[in-house]
Amino acid sequence: MLRIDLDAVADGRAPLRRPDTLSVEEPLEIRVGPAGPGRRRPLAVTMRTPGDDIDLAIGFLLTEGLIRSTEDVLTAQLCAGAETPNTYNVVDVVLGPGVPEPTTDPSRNFYTTSSCGVCGKASIEAVRTRSPYPVVDDPLTVRADVLAALPDRLRAAQRAFDRTGGLHAAGLFTAEGEPVVLREDVGRHNAVDKVVGWAVRERRLPLAGHLLLVSGRASFELTQKAWMAGVPLLAAVSAPSSLGADLAEEAGMTLVGFLRGRTMNVYAGGHRVLVD
Repeated sequence: MLRIDLDAVADGRAPLRRPDTLSVEEPLEIRVGPAGPGRRRPLAVTMRTPGDDIDLAIGFLLTEGLIRSTEDVLTAQLCAGAETPNTYNVVDVVLGPGVPEPTTDPSRNFYTTSSCGVCGKASIEAVRTRSPYPVVDDPLTVRADVLAALPDRLRAAQRAFDRTGGLHAAGLFTAEGEPVVLREDVGRHNAVDKVVGWAVRERRLPLAGHLLLVSGRASFELTQKAWMAGVPLLAAVSAPSSLGADLAEEAGMTLVGFLRGRTMNVYAGGHRVLVD
């Protein structure tokens, strides 16, 4: 790439050509269906950073309300796609016995970009999904100073971000601020789905007593995904959206935004954030 520094140009130095490292973004097709012969039908295509693809697919199915537990998935495997050379950009998910096969009406198929987690929904009614895990009575409390320290802990664990500067992260923490799992992706919603998919595989749902920290905004879709996994507290280093705050209030979640340095804004569920 060509590195242009206008101050250097003003001093008579020419732009420099040098290598750079970019975040990888590739499509992932999620195919879902019952066991038996034949291919599962395509359900969704999401633009993502390759890695933890099985977790991404399972997390997506759970946060969209298509599965509810580990037992709802019989198998999930990364498969060959149609590209040459092969990129393995397909996850094939076999549903457990009795799990309804998702509707694949073309007008309602999911297509998500790396910046939007609900772009493929055909109506407002299709966007809102109710969680099977009530969080309103979750007794979690977190000290404000513990919350304030988490963005630095999240940033320190972002190995790919150090090389590219272009990835979002989602981290699951205990009430004491201990990290449980962290995932990175070009898509904010994908990073959260990877965390949730890990929790599904590890049979840790609901994620009661934990908090989820995201490196970007606390939008509606991220609030909903946290709720679907039973997370009582969602924190973000950037702003929440109005619909995200409304959903957190409705669900009985705690929503923290602008978590930077030693300051934060609590938009819902302030009783869970303790200030000495």
